[in-house]
Amino acid sequence: MQKALGIILWTIMAACVVSVITLPVNLQTQLIVSVTVVIIMGGLKLLKSDGRWRLVALAFGVSIVLRYAYWRTTETLPPINQPENFIPGMLLYLAEMYNILMLFLSLFIVAMPLASRPSRAGQQKTFPAVDVFIPSYNEDAMLLANTIAAAKAMDYPADRLRVWLLDDGGTLQKRNSADVRESETAVARHALLSDLCRQLGANYLTRERNEHAKAGNLNNGLAHSQGQLIAVFDADHAPARDFLLETVGYFEEDPKLFLVQTPHFFLNPDPLERNLRTFERMPSENEMFYGIIQRGLDKWNASFFCGSAAVLSRRALETTNGFSGMSITEDCETALELHSTGWNSIYVDKPLIAGLQPATFASFIGQRSRWAQGMMQILRFRMPFLKSGLSIPQRFCYMSSTLFWLFPFPRTIFLIAPLFYIFFDLEIFTASGGEFLAYTLAYMLVNLMMQNYLYGSFRWPWISELYEFVQTVHLLPAVVSVMVNPRKPTFKVTAKDESVSVNRLSEISRPFFVIFAVQIVAVIMTIFKIYTEPYKADVTLVVGGWNIINLILAGCALGVVSERGEKSSSRRIRVRRRCEFGVEGSWYPASIEDVSVGGAGLQVFGKQLSSIRPGAEAVLRFRPHDEQQELALLPIVIRGAQSSGDTVQVGCQYRPRDALDHRWIADLLFANSAQWAEFQTSRRRNPGLVRGTLWFLGLSLYQTSRGLIYLFRGMGKGT
Repeated sequence: MQKALGIILWTIMAACVVSVITLPVNLQTQLIVSVTVVIIMGGLKLLKSDGRWRLVALAFGVSIVLRYAYWRTTETLPPINQPENFIPGMLLYLAEMYNILMLFLSLFIVAMPLASRPSRAGQQKTFPAVDVFIPSYNEDAMLLANTIAAAKAMDYPADRLRVWLLDDGGTLQKRNSADVRESETAVARHALLSDLCRQLGANYLTRERNEHAKAGNLNNGLAHSQGQLIAVFDADHAPARDFLLETVGYFEEDPKLFLVQTPHFFLNPDPLERNLRTFERMPSENEMFYGIIQRGLDKWNASFFCGSAAVLSRRALETTNGFSGMSITEDCETALELHSTGWNSIYVDKPLIAGLQPATFASFIGQRSRWAQGMMQILRFRMPFLKSGLSIPQRFCYMSSTLFWLFPFPRTIFLIAPLFYIFFDLEIFTASGGEFLAYTLAYMLVNLMMQNYLYGSFRWPWISELYEFVQTVHLLPAVVSVMVNPRKPTFKVTAKDESVSVNRLSEISRPFFVIFAVQIVAVIMTIFKIYTEPYKADVTLVVGGWNIINLILAGCALGVVSERGEKSSSRRIRVRRRCEFGVEGSWYPASIEDVSVGGAGLQVFGKQLSSIRPGAEAVLRFRPHDEQQELALLPIVIRGAQSSGDTVQVGCQYRPRDALDHRWIADLLFANSAQWAEFQTSRRRNPGLVRGTLWFLGLSLYQTSRGLIYLFRGMGKGT
């Protein structure tokens, strides 16, 4: 009876909402309502209202969005007997409806995400056997040494922990290749990594053939290991000491748990952050996903495997014959299969690994193309919304995760739609300037405000639009290709540990300059139309304003593809750790101020060190986090020194003499997860919609000029 009453109540409420949304009102009333809702939402935000008041503000926003969708559907579509207007008009309408659908899916997932789970590092009572898998293909041995050393150093009983390097670069197939270069490279790699694993106490494992890419490599690891749990780290993802203590305990509490996923934290900026200089002061792109969306998915038992930084149950994997390999995103596909058979997942919102992400724009696009194509394969082959065994919320969650990667289609339409009117005088959106103001502008403002409510300090205004814009140009053909031939895409390893040594334009930057030039011409054409057709000035101004927004995004994109040269591939993380600095037979008290993948910054007490010269060899002596180990002695080489009173600021580069020295590099950089959380927290502040928009406008103006300077310099060198 209670359930029936609930259904009746929800039906009555839905009917009331529909009647209000479809209520015919004049333009003035709609404008007043829109302004009132914007003021209410802004007021609630200024009052920092949370909990139920947050939901109230979002509900007000939903009312404007639904009102806009109804008006857009019933009053703005061009007549069907005008195909030149109707076809592009319908494409624009579908693009907008896609955005509204994704907004509602986002609201369902993250309107009230789960709170972050408290630390459980000191609560571990039993220690199940854990196999650590580090899949590798073509990564450098030194990069792998750091990851293996960090995995071996995790705080866990040594007899319950086995680390495996799963090397797909030294397979028998590659070592016996008819291509002599490939064969000799694979033979040398096989020998080098076998010796590296032996020195570090890890297990080296390869296979006969490179089949089914990463999924096949992981399944080969499953076949040769026996641990109850499987921890997976990418080759460039090194874990903190407390990784297992923060994750494995959840498997004791839930026998149907198949996954504990943790966030991916990156030591280096992605190309957008590096070229725009935002890494230290603005949250990274992945923080919105790992800081908000994964917590929202976790609420509905739909947090999925992200390929690394996770622990999985062997018993669960055996029920689905290991890791799924039908798509090139084996991680999400594996989670989908296990969720559909009744297994559960958990998300731990604490950075417990540190890795590297693509440094060049071309590698960044290559990585995102693989993600997009893999998600389209899952959408095509697995059909999450119709997948048996999933709950209704899980269906919505997986549909949101897969449908998101269709964004290149609406983003392309939003880019070219104003050009239809400006250049060809097509009327693909039947409305007056006043209606644009009352409906469309209100919808855009409310949409931005709702994003600010949902993601706040995790994503600044207009940054999502910029990320989508810079990816769209190259992702659109990738997504189209997988739709035409869903079995065509193959797994491609993302380049690791890259760096850009000189200022240059990306090799795939040309389309962005073409788009920018077309939009500049469109601005000139808009001014001309206002002058020659004043009777249509209201609509022309609205469409011209739309094109200006696209121009601002396109200008900022010029800065993204204008790659800045940098000496190092990763940023320094502050640590403040006591040590001793040894040089020329003498030892001096010192502190390690910051560390990176390649080196460290020191503060050394000793006036007489002012004469130290770059290139001199020295040693760092410090106590590892595992106090049972001997004092660490890490060889370094001096890169620079500057006196300041009684102290000398020293910049140094690691100079490991053998594989065991990577234990100390891993201890400096990866052992303490708290330093990564502190760094993330330092960037998480919400500038607000107004200040954030003004900041983005200034950023775009500067990056536009920088991109054009790079272009003209390149043209000058070409001549």
